[in-house]
Amino acid sequence: MNSRYLTGLDVRRAARNGLLTSPTPGLAPGFVQANLVIVPKDLAFDFLLFCQRNPKPCPLLDVTEPGDPTPRNLAPGADLRTDLPGYRIYRQGELVDEVTDVTPYWQSDLVSFLIGCSFTFENALLVAGLPIRHIQQGRNVPMYRTNIDCQPAGRFHGPMVVSMRPMTPAQAIQATNICARFPQSHGSPIHFGDPTAIGIHNLAHPDYGEAVDIFPGEIPVFWACGVTPQAVAVASRLPFLITHKPGHMFVSDKKETAG
Repeated sequence: MNSRYLTGLDVRRAARNGLLTSPTPGLAPGFVQANLVIVPKDLAFDFLLFCQRNPKPCPLLDVTEPGDPTPRNLAPGADLRTDLPGYRIYRQGELVDEVTDVTPYWQSDLVSFLIGCSFTFENALLVAGLPIRHIQQGRNVPMYRTNIDCQPAGRFHGPMVVSMRPMTPAQAIQATNICARFPQSHGSPIHFGDPTAIGIHNLAHPDYGEAVDIFPGEIPVFWACGVTPQAVAVASRLPFLITHKPGHMFVSDKKETAG
């Protein structure tokens, strides 16, 4: 545990001041973390519908008014333009920039969506004595594009992204039971075992994040991931999208709760 970042406010202040530019797993234990997707108002309904049709990768936590960067339900007073450690800018389906402040890209018609994140339930897994390998090894969680198509909505279509944590089969069953209590943080895993069954052919080369070690007797366990909208932005060639940088989450003032 990093004693400098015990609350969501600690993380947000550090990000806003440029003191934190690294991934957020393990920070502010007990506080809800969230993926960020920002779209122009003319795409907002389509994306809302996309989240409703794809609740495993995109469990919706909060939506802002157009032009308002404050998520009033999760962290009144926060600023989504500055309070994350890293952001990505997509244009026409291409990643064009990675920044720590999106104020220069801000527009009066932008609508922000906060989506549940698996980092939220990791504290419950750790309390249960289950391994979180990327935290143990000081890395970002490995994430992979799959061959699982999301349900399309308007302009939005593309593959599901998953995060992976190695565990023994017995640990995977225990993790499934724990994570089922966190549906707003992706819930239980969608797959464990053979990665090729969901279109992943090389665990050593994740599409996002960093690879972690898998020890003898362990299997890869896969959860739906809130980076899915970034793969969708590429597949859909969306004209403009702002997201968090994978693993660099918005950390809220809301305490994690099961159920």
